[in-house]
Amino acid sequence: MTEDLTQLEILTALEPVAEQNLNRHLSIAKDWNPHDYVPWEEGRNFAAMGGIDWEPSQSGLSDVAKAAMITNLLTEDNLPSYHREIAQNFSLDGAWGTWVGRWTAEENRHGIVIRDYLVVTRGVDPVALEQARMVHMTQGAHAPANWGGFLVNVAYVTFQELATRVSHRNTGRVCEDPIADKLLARVATDENLHMIFYRNLCAAALDLAPDQVMPAITKVLVNFQMPGAGMPNWRRNGVLMAKHGIYDLRQHLDEVIRPVLKNWNVFDRNDFGARGEAARDELALFLDKLEKDVLRFEEQRDRLLARELEVAERATPSAAAR
Repeated sequence: MTEDLTQLEILTALEPVAEQNLNRHLSIAKDWNPHDYVPWEEGRNFAAMGGIDWEPSQSGLSDVAKAAMITNLLTEDNLPSYHREIAQNFSLDGAWGTWVGRWTAEENRHGIVIRDYLVVTRGVDPVALEQARMVHMTQGAHAPANWGGFLVNVAYVTFQELATRVSHRNTGRVCEDPIADKLLARVATDENLHMIFYRNLCAAALDLAPDQVMPAITKVLVNFQMPGAGMPNWRRNGVLMAKHGIYDLRQHLDEVIRPVLKNWNVFDRNDFGARGEAARDELALFLDKLEKDVLRFEEQRDRLLARELEVAERATPSAAAR
């Protein structure tokens, strides 16, 4: 039985992979300016500057789009917490440190551009948004006590970045505004590139220490929650987003979990020892249960949406009656 590699040994062994993927990222990622994605001509002063404060009728967004935009923005706002987690569990030396800084700078654009868009277009109540930001950033984002270390963190951010990409992309569509759609497509592209970096590093770690990495992957997926968990109105907004297909269990399973596990060849590998095999078996059972949960969720959602449609049709006078 071989001893586990220490975190220092893992980071040292993977630094050439980190450098290679950093260079790949820098060669692909395109610089962009948040101000180029905001319709500034729609802006006007609020009461403090002699204008009019926000009221609901000013927003062109549906309740679903508002909930999704607020959730996505508050998630991005917690960047200082994410930076702390990544910096503490990766390294600030060499290619690792360059990546941490670059990733943080790129992520910061997301909060800038979404907030500017919402304030300029008066899409949501800016006072309530600021109050929620203060609450969410004050409490911060904290990983569970036993989630420390590079392996758990690199597995988590791989799935999280892809999940965030899906959420941003679908939010752009429900906004029914080509500007918001283009803006969030740009943000989603960043998230996808970030996911690829982390996915490749986790793949290399899996080759290096399969019996250490497989339990980390299973731990992350069995206990997964989005990084915005705990923000004000998290449950309400999350339910609304799932109900309308912005981010739901089916997307989590089919668009996030399964593609990544396939990329890592998790269920066809033959390099696991007893510990890795046990973790993979646990994951397989979890995925079977999750598929059943997905089917139940979809059935319940379909019934709920059908009832709501029926109620709406009853409340709307027919053309003949008019």
